[in-house]
Amino acid sequence: MPALSFIRERAMFRKSAHLYDAVYEFMDYPGQAEKLRGLIDQRHPRARSLLDVACGTGLHLGLLREHFERVEGLDLDPGMLEIARERLPGVALHEGNMTNFRLDSTFDVVTCLFSSIGYAGTVAKLGKAVGCMASHVDPGGLVFVAPWIFPENWIDGYVGMDIVDEPERKVARLNRSVRDGRQTTLQFQYLVVTPAGFEHLEEEHLAYMFTKDEYESAFEAAGLEVEFDPDGLIGRGMFIGTKR
Repeated sequence: MPALSFIRERAMFRKSAHLYDAVYEFMDYPGQAEKLRGLIDQRHPRARSLLDVACGTGLHLGLLREHFERVEGLDLDPGMLEIARERLPGVALHEGNMTNFRLDSTFDVVTCLFSSIGYAGTVAKLGKAVGCMASHVDPGGLVFVAPWIFPENWIDGYVGMDIVDEPERKVARLNRSVRDGRQTTLQFQYLVVTPAGFEHLEEEHLAYMFTKDEYESAFEAAGLEVEFDPDGLIGRGMFIGTKR
């Protein structure tokens, strides 16, 4: 099993970035972007700029940039950013770690979606990540963090499968999740077939389960007034911080 520090400091999708958009095609990105816009409008109707931390291939940013004067993205994975740059010409996309990034500008809104915060890896790193996000919003600005699974909601023995059925590419992704205390290991196996032949990929991702109190403490320590939306964008909830 890879060391936690290795996973935390390097790209998670080193082998599978080129498959990401196809595997997650089932996700309702337009619906999620619309719900996020509603949450923003309720709290900061004059918001004009947004930074998406752990932006991945830029699918959310591609929808959100239609409604903001300026959007930017940040991700640790160069392969994901390469895809995002093809999708979002003219959008500033930064390679960096969510726990220690420093950009030259601030924003009305900073987001960290799709449970990416779990990759922070420790409670201390959670605090650093939220602190970095808070330092990049203006007073009155918003920070949105979608949590990884809470410890009490973990399902032991979970296995899953996603299928991609394209005319000239078929993908089967199998996954298994295990835990050691609050550290979770997501094991992925990909089988890909194209006219050129077969490809078999394996990846392991480590993500840490933080408690609701730990998230709220990180927000408060960063100078954010925090509230929790139990639904969020995909049913895992959303922590929303307003900078004092």
